[in-house]
Amino acid sequence: MTTFVDRVELHVAAGNGGHGCASVHREKFKPLGGPDGGNGGRGGDIILTVDQSVTTLLDYHHSPHRKATNGKPGEGGNRSGKDGEDLVLPVPDGTVVLDKAGNVLADLVGHGTSFVAAQGGRGGLGNAALSSARRKAPGFALLGVPGDLQDIVLELKTVADVALVGYPSAGKSSLISVLSAAKPKIADYPFTTLVPNLGVVTAGSTVYTIADVPGLIPGASQGRGLGLEFLRHVERCSVLVHVLDTATLESDRDPVSDLDIIEEELRQYGGLDNRPRIVVLNKVDVPDGKDLAEMVRPDLEARGYRVFEVSAVAHIGLRELSFALGDLVARARAAKPKEEATRIVIRPKAVDDAGFTVTREEVGGEPLFRVRGEKPERWVRQTDFNNDEAVGYLADRLNRLGVEESLMKAGARSGDGVAIGPEENAVVFDWEPTVMAGAEMLGRRGEDHRLDVARPATQRRKDKQAERDEATREYDDFDPFE
Repeated sequence: MTTFVDRVELHVAAGNGGHGCASVHREKFKPLGGPDGGNGGRGGDIILTVDQSVTTLLDYHHSPHRKATNGKPGEGGNRSGKDGEDLVLPVPDGTVVLDKAGNVLADLVGHGTSFVAAQGGRGGLGNAALSSARRKAPGFALLGVPGDLQDIVLELKTVADVALVGYPSAGKSSLISVLSAAKPKIADYPFTTLVPNLGVVTAGSTVYTIADVPGLIPGASQGRGLGLEFLRHVERCSVLVHVLDTATLESDRDPVSDLDIIEEELRQYGGLDNRPRIVVLNKVDVPDGKDLAEMVRPDLEARGYRVFEVSAVAHIGLRELSFALGDLVARARAAKPKEEATRIVIRPKAVDDAGFTVTREEVGGEPLFRVRGEKPERWVRQTDFNNDEAVGYLADRLNRLGVEESLMKAGARSGDGVAIGPEENAVVFDWEPTVMAGAEMLGRRGEDHRLDVARPATQRRKDKQAERDEATREYDDFDPFE
């Protein structure tokens, strides 16, 4: 059964925002006390966070669909809905987040590093939040915004200082087992190692990690064998170690040709030309292996490689190799630029940035004007199109943003089609400029004249006072001598 997975496709869905509430306060002697609908809660985010205790993506291989909780809708009495809980997904150190097209979205290195993979939707405003001096009694509320839906790819690239590369059965697993406390599977057949193994090596004052990468064969950069499955684990390593088998039983192989083939695969994979290399001639405890190592060593040194003759079984040459690797790792760390505190970059929008675009399209020979922008598209998603007043409120917002003016400049005429949003999920309507929409019973949108009516007791007092005033005027006008 698979216990190590380093690439998965993950389907994440953030929580939807809760709907706002349209409510009117009611109590004794105060039947229309004004709007008191609460706001909807925010939907939960999907957050990827590096956790050092996680070493594989196996959990997401078995359960690739993850969803955060939705926000709760608002309620009357100015009660806002509860926010949805964020869903935090732990990932191994060195996880790269990509979209379906292969573009890198985030490179998660270092404990606690996080990335919001899907943003939760905003909660809709209740009618209490929508009320104003001009709109005293909104008869509608805004809907919650749906959360983001994303299909992302997670790739694990091992975070190590040294990578052991070479043919299958070259002795990489044996070497890492004697250099560190790692206990990889070791056997006398090819492709024993099916997952990268990590070990920690101490060489004097330098402590570094070493990775045993599964065996490579010709065509690995094109996906042959384990190929691309594990070549990605070499990318982050500072030092590459070629482990060459000097006691191979295959007649068509020798250490020099093995080195040339592996170097060609690394070159085709790309991005590794600047890494320092060390050549390890392994299995020199075998008589034929020792003789072959002495034969090929001058040729390898002439190419500029530092060559070490070792035996993982007999523990020959291991101390010199570990200190040489420690020295290279220390140099690589010293050459790295010092990490600076993350700068907060503020990018204000341009003064003339309207926040939306209007483009003209032809659909079936008829003009269609498409409006794209974060605000218009969000406003459309928040509108309840079964409520005339809400539709009118949307029209007012679009007009204030300048959409109507831009449509006129683009050549739109009354009755032309207008689409707000992407082609696959757009709201399409026939445009009528400067249309005032709203609930007719409320007069002007957001104004309820019922709220202007005095309470019954107050009205009775006003009626009685009017009667008294009328009686007084009649008495004052009475002339007994007529």
